[in-house]
Amino acid sequence: MEKKMKRETVVVLDFGGQYNQLIARRVRECNVYCEIYSYKTGLETIKALQPKGIIFTGGPNSCYEPGAPTYVKEIFELGVPILGICYGSQLMMHLLGGQVEKAPVREYGKIEVTVNRDSKLFADVSEKTICWMSHNDYISRLAPGFTVSAHTDNCPYAAMENEEKQFYATQFHPEVLHTQEGKKMLSNFVYKVCGCSGDWKMDSFVEESIRALREEIGDGRVLCALSGGVDSSVCAALLAKAVGKQLTCVFVDHGLLRKNEREQVCEVFGENGDFDIHFICVDARDRFYSELAGKRAPERKRKVIGREFIRVFEAEAKKIGMVDYLAQGTIYPDVVESGLGGESATIKSHHNVGGLPKHVDFKELIEPLRNLFKDEVRQAGRELGLPEELVSRQPFPGPGLAIRIIGEVTPEKVQIVQDADAIWREEVGKLPPAQRPSQYFAALTNMKSVGVMGDERTYDYAVALRAVTTTDFMTAEVTLLPTETITTAANRIVNEVKHVNRVMFDYTTKPPATIEFE
Repeated sequence: MEKKMKRETVVVLDFGGQYNQLIARRVRECNVYCEIYSYKTGLETIKALQPKGIIFTGGPNSCYEPGAPTYVKEIFELGVPILGICYGSQLMMHLLGGQVEKAPVREYGKIEVTVNRDSKLFADVSEKTICWMSHNDYISRLAPGFTVSAHTDNCPYAAMENEEKQFYATQFHPEVLHTQEGKKMLSNFVYKVCGCSGDWKMDSFVEESIRALREEIGDGRVLCALSGGVDSSVCAALLAKAVGKQLTCVFVDHGLLRKNEREQVCEVFGENGDFDIHFICVDARDRFYSELAGKRAPERKRKVIGREFIRVFEAEAKKIGMVDYLAQGTIYPDVVESGLGGESATIKSHHNVGGLPKHVDFKELIEPLRNLFKDEVRQAGRELGLPEELVSRQPFPGPGLAIRIIGEVTPEKVQIVQDADAIWREEVGKLPPAQRPSQYFAALTNMKSVGVMGDERTYDYAVALRAVTTTDFMTAEVTLLPTETITTAANRIVNEVKHVNRVMFDYTTKPPATIEFE
């Protein structure tokens, strides 16, 4: 479906940088479509995309060492503007005849950078601006044809350019929020250098997607995996607009949902809801609990849940007759974190990524949101007319509470985390909207500790509370909530939730942690 949708594209060439998704997200914030490709992707594939611009990411290697990630020099002959970031800037210099060496002084963190405002990259940027540096190597000699466009006290070539050939490079990271005017720099690159028009908007995406889905599906029947979360709900609404009654949505209660979530989903999507679709609710709680018994490793639990989802859908498809397509709400971070969209290492597998197993009897897998980030999915939902309370729901992982329960999953543990999570969300929900985190939930640790309740010794579980603020879910900062909110929730959890005698607050950012626990 995506191949039929022509749009101007900026390609992010990934050399193993931890911010690969962040770069793509920042470009899309400029209303310019952007995709991530591994540096191992062939030049012909890149050429076929007809990119308006190319961005080299950072990476952990030294470009002058044997075996370091690199690319063919012919990429500089495409006539396409290129921006190199950190390792990408060093690689650009290395390939084009400059020199990169171990830095005499390592720069890390927020650094004041002096920029040349005559550069297209730094148009309307403050002459002295704070940028985020993170490098052990530095560029000691520019490649022929390049001029310096920014410097720091310790880095003579903080940015450089060959304006004639439209090659630009920054030693710092414009994509991270710590670089105060980084978004402006990236906007300058895509508009002033690449000449993009900015046609990547959700209203046009929705229209194009509906048209493409109708063309692809024809009179076929579609089975949609509906969890009731933002991603699957927007996926279902998009398909409902495209093919109506040809769509059957199957909601599986795997026993790993948030408290009262099954009832809420059935109310929105069931026969009394606003959607003219076939809706089936499957109670598979016992099945999932049985398959998860004894499974403790996070990846093992994910794989079990993913496998059982497929089997449930296969069984439902046979019940309702011939089904041509299976639709899933896979989104872009799922794809990239599963190691399918770039070069960075697989962070965790996602049960709805990678296509269908061979034994499943469907014609094709449809993932209409596969190229969207989370906030883009929300905006698409608004364009489709979904209620704001659903569109604004906090992200909830496909494997559900299984990855918010450390170790083995049991019905008792699910009950504990459901009740604790409901209390935590209720207390945080009392705060003014501006003070609420982007995501907040309770998780059950596998730790038990001694406590005292009612003059009696207890030996029960510890619950961990999580609250983070993020704009893109690629990085996240801990939200420092009012002490009263945390202590009230902790006291309620200990007093109202059975088998919990201790509550902890998780202060870890992403990275190094992920937002979820497993």
